[in-house]
Amino acid sequence: MLLQVDRRIGKQAMLLVLNEQFENDPDFNKQIDRQKWQFCTGKVGSMDSHKVVAAIETAAKRNGIIKADLYRELHALYHAIIEALHGVTRGQVQLGTILRTVGLRFALVRGNPYDNEEEGEWLAIALYGTIGAPVKGLEHETIGLGVNHI
Repeated sequence: MLLQVDRRIGKQAMLLVLNEQFENDPDFNKQIDRQKWQFCTGKVGSMDSHKVVAAIETAAKRNGIIKADLYRELHALYHAIIEALHGVTRGQVQLGTILRTVGLRFALVRGNPYDNEEEGEWLAIALYGTIGAPVKGLEHETIGLGVNHI
């Protein structure tokens, strides 16, 4: 079997984004170290989808998840972000232009989820939070996941 249950980077990203204490869990950190994966988390709130992309990209660069000077890494990151945003926005990757806003936590995980090292590294981006009209209390929960090869 190529993709092992304990090596699913999308699942790990979802666990990170759903449980804020998970990133400080010693068992999780041992698993990340054992797999030679990297991860980071953060928060973003905006009526502009490009600001969500920028916040995640900035976190990925600052935490060494991607190399800013390698196009293939930026390209993989953008595809994973847009895929995750599709989940959050139910396929309509628009926010402010249709009067809605998001408040999201995000988690990025980078690593090889396969037994064969030649499969290369992948990025998983999980988003969880709220989406709705730009009026406090008029939002609902939302979630999205994007996984892309580098």
